[in-house]
Amino acid sequence: MKQVMIQPSFQDWRSHARQLLQQGFLPEDVDLEDASATSNLPLALDLAPDIPQGPPILVPHTSKAFLDRAEVTATHRSPARWNLLYRILYRLQTNRDLLKIEIDTDIAQMRQMEQQIRRDLHKMHAFVRFRKLHADAMDEANPFDAHPGQPANISLSAGEDLRKQEHFVAWYQPDHRILPLAAPFFAERFAPMHWTILTPDESVTWDPVNRQLGFGPGLPREAAPADDELEDLWRSYYGSIYNPARLNTGAMRSEMPVRYWKNLPEVSILPTLITESASRVSTMVKVQEAKPSAAPFVPSEHTLPLIQNSLPSCKGCDLYLHATQAVPGVGPSPGSERTPVTLMLVGEQPGDQEDRKGLPFVGPAGRILDKAFEELNISRDSIYLTNAVKHFKFVQRGKLRLHQNPRMSEITACRPWLQAEIDAVRPKVILCLGASAAKSLLGGTFGLMRDHGKLLSTPYADHVIATIHPSAVLRARDEAAGEELYSFLRDDLALAWKSAIGPLSAVEPAVTSL
Repeated sequence: MKQVMIQPSFQDWRSHARQLLQQGFLPEDVDLEDASATSNLPLALDLAPDIPQGPPILVPHTSKAFLDRAEVTATHRSPARWNLLYRILYRLQTNRDLLKIEIDTDIAQMRQMEQQIRRDLHKMHAFVRFRKLHADAMDEANPFDAHPGQPANISLSAGEDLRKQEHFVAWYQPDHRILPLAAPFFAERFAPMHWTILTPDESVTWDPVNRQLGFGPGLPREAAPADDELEDLWRSYYGSIYNPARLNTGAMRSEMPVRYWKNLPEVSILPTLITESASRVSTMVKVQEAKPSAAPFVPSEHTLPLIQNSLPSCKGCDLYLHATQAVPGVGPSPGSERTPVTLMLVGEQPGDQEDRKGLPFVGPAGRILDKAFEELNISRDSIYLTNAVKHFKFVQRGKLRLHQNPRMSEITACRPWLQAEIDAVRPKVILCLGASAAKSLLGGTFGLMRDHGKLLSTPYADHVIATIHPSAVLRARDEAAGEELYSFLRDDLALAWKSAIGPLSAVEPAVTSL
């Protein structure tokens, strides 16, 4: 059996693999040894000559997909990786679809190695911690340093001296030889910084002047600097984002194994944070309970008459201090437990005319909505109309009251009223008009223009759809823009109506809401 020593690099394997194919070596007649690992030579001498037993493949071929995957697999520490890759490469010469056969033993083994490497990359991205390097911190520790205070293999531009820049160093011990795969992530994330990452296998330094990565030999942990003031900043940051309500020590130990702790400054404060979690959760609950909410004013029994009678007394947020009155929803109520209201429209908040009349959608935006109803042959009386916020928020300018968007805290405070209405009406489909209404039901991160017109499956109704508010048509910059916005509104309303009156099996949700 022919034995070949492969340096731990994809390029070295590729060069030898090409030669072996051209010489005609079958996978079973060659043993590719990892030069960086303990020798795997058999105790018994194999007296068979190193003579190729297969036909020479003078012009080997393969796909870019295999080369990309092989380059990742080559960073695995398993000594078997080189033979595995050569075996797959040899088989690809006669079966170009081999990579698609996921149940194949070789392909499955390569996929498993890839998954292990990607998990290792994820942990390296998460657990590398840089420390500020003092000018002479690495002089004695780094025997490969050509310039004191500056790692090897770094070229300086004319007139530039990296030694005058702040230098940040991290030491990390990955499971696999993934530094070449990981380095581009740090180069992009910390592009302005001069940094070095040391591992036992090799090191890499980023030159922010030339925007180049320079690789050098591996170094021990002692070559990295000790604690510095940046670690105090990191501990403060970690303490500020730590959420005691989500404490799960089992998950923490799984995602942040003990062997990584030596590199993580935040580990030193974890015992204190965990001990204080219970008291911090209690404090958070008290703060949350102190936030404005309409919940104390919402009746426990959710029927439309009770809701409409209780709404005027609401003082769940400060909007009641300035508005004329709270504006309830209007429309049909369920005829029985089996016949819910077909469609419910939820707007943002009452406008000036709605505030004065105590009815939703009776101003200019309501007239836009009526136009769409007429074109689609929808009876307004068959739809339940309401708003996410029940009081008009405005700023006074002389005799004018100019609309102001409600804050998320005000939308959240008023949500119990909307949820009570939904429980009372039990709509098949809800159409949210505008961002405020969408955020009230779908969360603060919902993107209206990105996700408008999509059927969402939620706990509130069989389907929830979001579209623009009719007032957006009124605020269009010109007539063409107004017509385009009106088309958005009308088409989304048509979809909501079709979904509400048609069989649910005919409409599949495009997105599932969390």
